[in-house]
Amino acid sequence: MTEAAYYDTLDGGKVRCRLCPHRCTIADGRTGLCGVRANRQGTLYADTYGQVTSVAMDPIEKKPLYHFHPGSSILSLGSRGCNFACQFCQNWTISQADAGTSELTCQAAVQVAQREGSIGIAYTYNEPLIWFEYVRDTARLARESHLANVLVTNGYIEPEPFAELLPVIDGINMDLKSVRGDFYKQLCRGTIEPVLANARTAAAATHLEVTNLIIPGHNDSDAELAELRDWIADELGSHIPTHLSAYFPRYKLQASPTPRETLARAHDIFSQRLHYVYLGNLHAEVGAHTRCHQCGADLILRRGYATRVVGLRDGRCSACGADNHIVA
Repeated sequence: MTEAAYYDTLDGGKVRCRLCPHRCTIADGRTGLCGVRANRQGTLYADTYGQVTSVAMDPIEKKPLYHFHPGSSILSLGSRGCNFACQFCQNWTISQADAGTSELTCQAAVQVAQREGSIGIAYTYNEPLIWFEYVRDTARLARESHLANVLVTNGYIEPEPFAELLPVIDGINMDLKSVRGDFYKQLCRGTIEPVLANARTAAAATHLEVTNLIIPGHNDSDAELAELRDWIADELGSHIPTHLSAYFPRYKLQASPTPRETLARAHDIFSQRLHYVYLGNLHAEVGAHTRCHQCGADLILRRGYATRVVGLRDGRCSACGADNHIVA
């Protein structure tokens, strides 16, 4: 068993977890809201340390990261549990259920990445921030072996542990589920302020891309889409790649699937202020390719996860030399 980081001991054998903003007070024999940080006789343990539900080599574009080593593959690891309870969760069988796991040590994860010719390790599928100790330890070993580390995350973590983790993280895709707090409270069992603060921190510290799942009737109005667009542009920067994804009914939410026309409308709205706007969970020419924000030249062409780099030289546009914020 691995003792958890970031907790306080309380009277009566209870502990208070300080990893995420829930700050759960946990009685002996119970877990926090995430389901994986357990109090045993006054000590908090990270129950999923070294435990994986999913191990796969994925295209980096599947994370999705479109401006980070385009066309490469990355070893992707997931465990179980989440500190949110999104009613629309696309991976609920591992995030909200007690999924079975197998063991994969930190050292073994790095060895698999090296053997498979991966650019690094992506911590993904469920919420990797509740897997904090394993991600931190594996990422440090990966960095020593010149491998990249990627987080695919909801961004719900306290500032102190996030600051400890960021120096060994090379790329992040962070879900910005909405720019409105009511959405987080009603549909996610969370609060929005820590997510927005951590997005700002990440944008200043490492390569960041953001994803917004567009759900009909919940976050798809022109006003809310424009509000999120403006927040990204003003607080993170117009250069931040933004992925707008189609929703399909999953878990507890049974809203209608996102119409193609809604995604096209959202693409138009976001493109008014953001340089790189992509559409996910559908095949379309619009929102698939990367073009130079300065001269319009094709830089990266995509069809599904098939990727061709056609206009980059040392990460810059080969036609005009502009920096398009691509880690190559």
